[in-house]
Amino acid sequence: MAISIQLPTFQATQRLGQLMGKCLPAGAVLLLSGPLGSGKTSFTQGLGAGLGIQQTIDSPTFTLINEYVTGRIPLYHVDLYRLDETGTDSLYLETYWDGEEAEPGILVIEWAERLQYLPDNPITLGLAYSGTGRKAELNWPTGWHDDVWNHLQEELKSDEVLVDEV
Repeated sequence: MAISIQLPTFQATQRLGQLMGKCLPAGAVLLLSGPLGSGKTSFTQGLGAGLGIQQTIDSPTFTLINEYVTGRIPLYHVDLYRLDETGTDSLYLETYWDGEEAEPGILVIEWAERLQYLPDNPITLGLAYSGTGRKAELNWPTGWHDDVWNHLQEELKSDEVLVDEV
């Protein structure tokens, strides 16, 4: 299932993240793609706000993984920009999406196209430049938490920041 969303402002990009943060369940994996400056970190900041995280969310470009555990559920934020496919394997990200060593939460992976192995049922979000703003292509796995998907679509359609943008 897919939806295309126009994000004319920075605030709209963060608002998309915030709406998703309010409704995504633990175990969700978001694979983000898009060129530099397309809004991946801005989206993740909004997601953190939707989860109730008070900490500043920065891109983990040099630390690779930031963990935020003070929200409704934990947020694990990964940035693969500086790694090649071999380097991404050495992070053992499956320990996050399989829940082996980390408390179940939401895993966000920027530059996800560098992954060699993908989790089951990821949500993909492609961000791109579109005129003076951004465009988001949100793909939701068929049959995975359809109730959450339906709720999210209704929220997007009725949101004041995103109204008429979906």
